[in-house]
Order: sequence, then C-alpha cells, then structure tokens
Amino acid sequence: MITALGGGVGAAKFLNGLTKLVPNEELTLIINTADDIELYGFNISPDIDTIIYRLSGNIDTDKGWGLKGDSLNVLNSLSSFGIETWFGLGDRDFATQVFKKELALNGKSKTEITNLTASSFGLGNLNILPMSDQSVETWIETNEGEMHFQEYYIKRRMEPEVTGLNLRGIEDAKPSPGVLNALANSDLIIICPSNPIISIGPILEVKGIREAVVNSPAKVIAISPLIGGKPLKGPADKLMRGLGLEASSSEIAKLYKDFLDVMVLDDSDGGEVETINSLEIITFVTDTIMTDDEKSETLSRRILDFLDI
Repeated sequence: MITALGGGVGAAKFLNGLTKLVPNEELTLIINTADDIELYGFNISPDIDTIIYRLSGNIDTDKGWGLKGDSLNVLNSLSSFGIETWFGLGDRDFATQVFKKELALNGKSKTEITNLTASSFGLGNLNILPMSDQSVETWIETNEGEMHFQEYYIKRRMEPEVTGLNLRGIEDAKPSPGVLNALANSDLIIICPSNPIISIGPILEVKGIREAVVNSPAKVIAISPLIGGKPLKGPADKLMRGLGLEASSSEIAKLYKDFLDVMVLDDSDGGEVETINSLEIITFVTDTIMTDDEKSETLSRRILDFLDI
C-alpha cells in the first residue's frame, strides 16, 4: 500500500503519473485543506478540487487548475454587481461548489463530500482523504498586515513581504477518518512535490499525523518541489525565506528529518546531495520537471524503480 501526502499543482501532476502505475485500490491520497477559503458563499477546497480534476482528466492543463473548456459567465455577472472576483471560478467549477454545499447542508462531512465529489468525477475506487474534517485556514503575516493565503497568492500576487504564518483552527483539527490507519499500514509514504510550508506543513501539523508518519513501518520519501532553489509555481521560496529558512532542498530535508528516508532532487540541485546525505537521508537525483503526463509518469516510474517497488 502507498500513501501520498500533498496539495497543489505539483502534487496533482505527480499523482497523475503515479496513478498510471499503481492500482487505485493500493493508493491513499491525503490532501491539504488549509488552503480552503470561504468565498462566494461556498467553502472552496482548491487543493482537493485540483487533484480530482487532474486525476479525472478534466483539468485545464494550460492553467493547471480549474476545468478545461470552462466559461466565466457567473464570475462576470458577479463582477457586474460589484463583487470582487479575483478568485477565478469557471461556471462548471461553480457547479462543483454548489454540489458540495448541498452535501454539507445535508450533514455530510468534508471526508464524505470529498469521496462523493471524486465518485462524481469517476474516481470512486481511489481513496482521496482531506487531512481533516475540521476547518483550517492558512493566514500569511506580511509587512502589510495578515491576509488569507489565497489573497496573498492570487489577489496580491505574492507581492507583500512575508513575516510569519498562522494556521487558524489547527489546534482543534483531527485527522479525517482513515488517515492514521493508512499511514500505519503503508509500505511506502510519499511526500509529493508540494510547498513544504503551506501544503505539507499543515497536514503534518494536524494532531497525530506527524507522529503517525514517524512511527509508520513504511519507507518515507519526499520529492523536492524546488528546481535550482526555486519553485516552478507558487511562493515556496518566498514563504521559506519569510520564515527565516533557506530556500533549498536541503532545508526541506531538515524539515522532514525526523521521518525521511529518501529525498528526490532535480538534476539542477545535485550539489545538495552531500548536505542531505549528512542528515542520514538517501538522495536520488533525476529530472523532476513534469511538463506533461508522460514526464509525470516517467518520474513516478523512476522513483518506484529506485525503491525497487
């Protein structure tokens, strides 16, 4: 059994390749929900939606998020009413949110909503779990005040200087049903190429999850989201530096040191091998840039071959 932790475009791309090689019945995906935001009257889970859209073949590949071929009639109409529309949702994406809200109003948990949404997109045999059923939101502290991560990332385009981070609700968050069991019974745990601060960090902060990873008999590998010390997309480097960390794969390895067995690095970061090895972590250096589905699958195949799985 394989359990993967992740969130965002990088995780979605990698998991799309992994699911081509590993039967869905042998996979559990634990997805970050600290990017969730209350907007337009909905509780939107961008990471879960992006991964469901990608794995079901419905993603807008040009943007890396949203549904392919979607239109913006609802968003444009909202704008005409004077409502801010900086968070882009297409018309069919709005339908997804209506579906999920209807389930919530009928008493369904976030885990149940995720399962039913995945099933609606043809992924019923893939175990996709939110990290928690409780609400957690990432707020970024900046030199211009505190703001929700989505506002910092999308509306403000990562311009304010990061000075800190606050995970609202994390103290009350519990692992969603099935999370701890999956980690305890896995042969392999994969930390996807996701932002270590706002995608992987919140998952590990949920009560009991980090301990479950540490105590699991599984081999644990992590794929660095950095290429030459920078992310292909997103604010990982800005957030790391804002929190007083070095923006490097070596620094990410230190964040995961208590449970990590293998770190996968891009060819451009081969110079960090010695530092990571000094942490008693094995390194595997390869091309980690996933420009298309074939490269995503190739990366997964190389990693599984390296681990002799």
